[in-house]
Amino acid sequence: MDNEQPHPHSVSLEISDCTKEDARIVFDTLCQCFDSDRCSEDVPEQFSEVRPMVWLGTFDVADTREAAARPARLHGQVTADVQGGYWAIDRFRKTLDDLFTVQDLSHASGDQERELHVRLESR
Repeated sequence: MDNEQPHPHSVSLEISDCTKEDARIVFDTLCQCFDSDRCSEDVPEQFSEVRPMVWLGTFDVADTREAAARPARLHGQVTADVQGGYWAIDRFRKTLDDLFTVQDLSHASGDQERELHVRLESR
């Protein structure tokens, strides 16, 4: 039986309702703080001008390099959905608060995982 659980220090991030440039700014800024499956060469693409785009990334929040990043300047608002364990979400949220103006839209909590739905703007 394959009962694979997500790493307790990883957070999944979905970015939507924004331009590909703002998606890249969010990912690049967060990559200065955490290890990620997204790197600077992994540029978000816009495959359709009429369909909504969602960009995905996973961040390991076990080792934080928060001092490396400064608040980012976005061109507009970015919608972000974040999923992970309670400790990882708390650590990731603190970093988001340091880098962006964060507006809570909704959240959901389970036994071992928490989800946040937030809007990011420039600080």
